This record gives sequence, C-alpha cells and structure tokens, in this order.
Amino acid sequence: MLHTQQYTYSPEKYGNFGIGAVSPRVSLGNPAQNVSNILEALGNPQLRQCRFIVLPELSITGYTCADLFLQDSLIEAAAEALLTLAHELKSDTRLIAVGAPLLKGHKLYNCAVVICKGEILGAVPKSFIPNYQEFYERRWFAPGRDVEGETVSICGITVPFGKDLIFEYQGVKVGVEICEDLWMPVPPSSGLCMAGAEVVLNLSATDDNVGKFDYIRSLVKAQSGRCRCAYAYSAAGSGESSTDLVFSGIDLVACNGLMLSQSERFTTDIPLACATVDIEKIRNERRKYSTFGEGHSEGVYRLIDIPDDDRHLFPAISVEPYPFIPSSNFARTENCKEIIEIQSWGLAQRLKATGCKNLVVGISGGLDSTLALLTVHNTFRKLGLDPRGIVGVTMPSTATSQRTHSNAHTIMQALGVTILEIPINDAVQLHFRDIGHEEGTFDAVYENSQARERTQILMDLANKYGGMVLGTGDMSEMALGWCTYNGDHMSMYNVNAGVPKTLVKYLVGWYAENSDSEKLRLSLLDIIDTPISPELIPSAEGEEIGQKTEELVGPYELHDFFLFHVLRNGFRPSKIQWMAELAFEGKYDRETIKKWLVNFYRRFFTQQFKRSCMPDGPKVGSVCLSPRGDWRMPSDASARLWLKEAESL
Repeated sequence: MLHTQQYTYSPEKYGNFGIGAVSPRVSLGNPAQNVSNILEALGNPQLRQCRFIVLPELSITGYTCADLFLQDSLIEAAAEALLTLAHELKSDTRLIAVGAPLLKGHKLYNCAVVICKGEILGAVPKSFIPNYQEFYERRWFAPGRDVEGETVSICGITVPFGKDLIFEYQGVKVGVEICEDLWMPVPPSSGLCMAGAEVVLNLSATDDNVGKFDYIRSLVKAQSGRCRCAYAYSAAGSGESSTDLVFSGIDLVACNGLMLSQSERFTTDIPLACATVDIEKIRNERRKYSTFGEGHSEGVYRLIDIPDDDRHLFPAISVEPYPFIPSSNFARTENCKEIIEIQSWGLAQRLKATGCKNLVVGISGGLDSTLALLTVHNTFRKLGLDPRGIVGVTMPSTATSQRTHSNAHTIMQALGVTILEIPINDAVQLHFRDIGHEEGTFDAVYENSQARERTQILMDLANKYGGMVLGTGDMSEMALGWCTYNGDHMSMYNVNAGVPKTLVKYLVGWYAENSDSEKLRLSLLDIIDTPISPELIPSAEGEEIGQKTEELVGPYELHDFFLFHVLRNGFRPSKIQWMAELAFEGKYDRETIKKWLVNFYRRFFTQQFKRSCMPDGPKVGSVCLSPRGDWRMPSDASARLWLKEAESL
C-alpha cells in the first residue's frame, strides 16, 4: 500500500518534479479559440502540480489543417496566438511546450515553442518530416535537422531557433523533439540527452490504428531507458479532422524505461498524463552506468537559461515502502518465479563446475535457511539428483525454540533430504571452559561461539560427505553485518546473497502457495509468521523466542528501504529520511526513522570488512553487495559525512 503526505516544503528540493502531457480540444484553423482551449486544459488541478508540460504537435492551429498551412492568414494568426498565450501565462511558473507553424524566410517549419512566465524562450523545428502513407507534411513544412544557431521572429519578437536548444529551469535541463523524430534510428533526443537534457518533451500528432498505441508506448519507454531520462509524449486528440484518420489524444510519461502514466484513450474528457519524476535519480543513473557518458553527441547545443522561481510546486509524491517487492500480485509472482530460477541456475552451475552431488546446509527453522533449502531442493530436482544428497543439519542449543526446531524437521522430512541433528551445547560449554569464559554471561562471545561451532560442524560434514556448505544469510544481514565473522558469514556458495530480507518472505510464500504437500505448506506459512531471531540467547521464562532481531537492529522493512536507495540511487541521508517518512506515514514517526537510519549508516560502514570476503552468490535484482559485483568499498571508510547529516535531521 502506498502512503502519501503533503509537506510544507517543496519536493523539488529533493529533485522531484511533476511532468505532464495533455491534449486540449482543437478548433481546426482557429488559433484564437485554441489558446482558450489550451488555457482550459492547463487549468487542470493535476497539471497545476507539474513544472514541465508538453502539448500536441501544431496545437495552436490543429495538425490536420492540410493546405490551410499555405495561407498567410493562418500562419499570421498562429504567431499572434502564441503571443496571446504567452501573455496569459505571464504569472505561470511552468515550462510549457506548444506546437505551432513558424515562418522563417521562405520556409515554413513545424515547431515546438517553449513558453515560461510569459516569455517565448525559443522554438525547435521538427527535424524529420514524414511523407509516406497518411502523412504529407513535406507538402507544407521544411525539415529542421540542419537548423542550428539561428533565430526566428514571432510578431517582431526575436527568439532562439534551431534543433540545438536545451532549456534549463529550476536546475533541470529540458530537450524537445517532435513526433516523427522519435521514430528515427537515432532520434534527436539521444543527442540532447548526451548533451545534458534530463527531460524530453515530445509534441506529436499520432493517429490511431490497430496496434499503434502499443508500439508508441514501447518507443517512449525504450527511449527513456536508453537516454536515462524522463520522457513526456503528447499527441493530438479531439477536434482533429476525421476525414481519413482518428486522433484519440495519447499522453504518456515514462522515466528510465518505465511507463509512469498514460491517458485514457477515446474519452470525452481532456486526455492527460501526469507523473512525478526524480531528477536526482536520473543523474545518479547516468553517473553509475558509465557507458552513458561514452555516447556521441553531435554538434554544439545552446543552453537557454531560465531564471529559477522561488514559487515551488508540489507534485503528488507516492513512495513505495517496499522497493524490492513489486506492488502488483502478478508482478510479485513473476518476480518470485524468476528469482527462484536465478538462484537455482546459479547453484546448478556451481555444482557442475565442482562436480559436487552433495550439499550440506544448516537448517534453523527460520526464513533464510528455509529459502536456501527450498532452492537446493529445486536445483537437485532440475538436475535429476537424489534429494538425499542434501544433508540438512539442525544444531539446537539452549536458545533454540520448540517452534523453529519443529519446523526445521518438518520441512526436511517433507522434502526427503538427509536429516542430521547435532546439539552444540556440550561443545560450546567445553569451549567456554577452554577460553575461560564465565558461564551465564550472555555477550558477544556467548553468541559468536555458537555461530562458529555450527559453521565448524557444517564444514567438517562437507568434508565427510564430499560436498560443500551452502550459505543461507541474506543481503540485508550482510548490509548490517548481522552475522558472525567466520561463522554463519562463511560458506562455499550462498544462494541468498542477493535477496533482501523483505523479499525472502515472499519467496518462501511462493513455495508455500505452490507446494503439493499440505504439511509443508503449513510449516512454511508458520515460518513466515515466526519472529526473526538468531536464537543465540536463551529466552526468558514464559517466552518461546526471547531474542528478536528487529528489536535489536531495527525493522528490516526500514533497513531494506534504506539499502535500496543507498545502493540503487545513491541518495543522501536527508532525502532517504524524507522519502521514508512519506512511505511509512502512520507506521513510523520521524524520530523512529531517524534512529534506525543512523543505525543503518553506522553498521553499514563498520561492517564492510565482512562483505569484502563474502562467499560467491548470485545477483538476483538490480543491486547486490558482492565485492566482485555491484559494491566495492574500503573497509576503513569513514561514515562521518553520512552520520553527520543523518544525525542532524
């Protein structure tokens, strides 16, 4: 569930800007009426929250005016209408791109005219003019792909003119292209983005026919992904001629390859699409994926700098509290299937490479070891191996609860693996006597000795059975260092290395839903409901599980939220705090989030040494902590910069 909260300070402070696409009603050949239509559309409350807005191609005149474009009356009226529109928007702080025909010398150009705070800032001609099938634009318009460094006069007002314009406003760089430009093998927006544009506005007049809408969506999504930008697309709608074509008003907003919003088609309302995009995320993506900067941008671009406005807009902000988990049931199910296949395939490759047909895995009855066991069993099934080659080992101590102990045995029996139970109390007590540890002192020595004793048993059993030890710890635990160095931290291969704690529950749940065994299904569901615990400290009287991890290190749903935005987006502490307050509104207050955010940064930095030597394991999502993969960090890096900001919030 998404939680939204309106703040007294602007989301734009953290790079969140509203972007809109709208298709006003058109009165063909009537620029004065179209100004009124445009103002009506721009008055929509959703668009009031948008800083950048795109309207359709030739929206001042209508796209289907045909040979009327050869009439001076229409061209002059269009220019006058642009001035009227600009005047009407003199107190409007939004940047708006509107389509109009502009005359330059003896050539007429199909242009995008950019207006902000009552000024016409520049005009961008359409680079590529279609002249095939239903399109006859070459009959009226000249191509603008060679127009650079020029100006054009609009009723005596001289403005920059050319395909080489980039508009910078509120610190955001905006590029413009028109309809057919997007269909080209190398769209102008590619060069614009390589030159710094972070938002692309596309003015279009695409007509509707079967299958075309899906193709347009794919183009917009793909271009926003390739260019790592926000891309808004607006196509002509109601009022365009239906002589041979139908225009429904297609409005789309995409960002980084994802479709964020799309208008309803064939509606009597004014179609529009609005979304909030994170410009900081776009910049971090471009910096992170270094090949983006190696692309080639032809030509030199002119930057039209628009003075910033201190009148902030408040785009609607919805922050997903569980970024590792898709919000829809279908997407969650598909993700679970794919992750399980990735885990199993990675393990299968490792078994083939090593020649191992036996695996040893410690089974605690908790979430992580359960997922690891299910993954091993799935892998053995795919490879046609006997599940008895999986040696499941329970190693109870005085801190082990009956609940987890029972669930461990239930799932192993249901899966038909070899079951061993080796209590560790005597060995640990002997070790305590050897090192002179005082009995009954429940400290780090007490806890870590148990973890290392269990790892020793697993390693020795792996030697005995001619196999290898499978790790079970998840990515969240590695982020926090919530594992014992050279204890549960160590294995020969870890199938859960790329899976965060919040996702582990869904994967185990998927196995439960798809299990043929009712006994196994019920046990898996009970494991999901069991409090997360290392079970290293004996419980108090009357308590089955006395040591609860989330009471010690903080809620995993918060830590996974922090982890995602640190690794994936590189956001600073203040922004992550702000986003978490929005995402978990009503569940955690500001001080609680701050407490665990500070704790996250402190642990994340101090525990890097454990991650620097973590075992191999498959990456399953967009981020991981492998020192050989996504995350390379010195173990002695200082957290001071991040902690100072987090503590000051």
